[in-house]
Amino acid sequence: MRVIGLIGGMSWESSATYYRHINEAVRERLGGLHSARIVLYSVDFHDVEELQRAGAWHKAGELLADAARAVHAAGADFLVLCTNTMHKVAPAIEAATPLPLLHIADATGKEAEKLQVETIGLLGTRFTMEEEFYRKRLAHEHGLTVLLPGPEDRELVHRVIFNELCTGTVNEASRAEYRRIMGELVGQGAQAIVLGCTEISLLVTDDDASVPLLDTTGIHARRAVDWALAPE
Repeated sequence: MRVIGLIGGMSWESSATYYRHINEAVRERLGGLHSARIVLYSVDFHDVEELQRAGAWHKAGELLADAARAVHAAGADFLVLCTNTMHKVAPAIEAATPLPLLHIADATGKEAEKLQVETIGLLGTRFTMEEEFYRKRLAHEHGLTVLLPGPEDRELVHRVIFNELCTGTVNEASRAEYRRIMGELVGQGAQAIVLGCTEISLLVTDDDASVPLLDTTGIHARRAVDWALAPE
């Protein structure tokens, strides 16, 4: 079994979900008392969020590149960045070590291909929804048409993530708003909804939408287990 190198803490709430999903999948695949071989480097999210707000993406990339080097030194065989938004600096992470990075958008895009959907709605932080690093990869590498909520709803989705979900708060009023937003995306033609922030699955489940939800946290974690258990 290969050693999974997790770069987490963004937020720790979702990193804990990664840890659980990965270990449950290994136990399901191998049985008995098996669990995953994992190295976890958890950053201080306060530092990362300040760099995001300041638009200091180069410094954020340096911070996560340092984390990648630490994970490599600890014996990881590949890297899993436990966040959607910070894949904006994936090139800096990939350049920091010889380890392959399991990109969350690729894992999600392949899951959409399995479902044979062509049009997806995307929820996530403002950065993930509005900048090209994520949408462009889904479109160019996986042939997906990506629909977004309107500007006010993008701000609402972003605010709920940072002010509520990242602190472990689940608000029923916010769940209702997310349901409404997902319903509007379906009305525009979305055949599935990508939960493009690793905290959103803390708020909504399959019961909250009329189309499949692509939970990037669970998808990414399961794909990490595929890599860890693949034949040498």
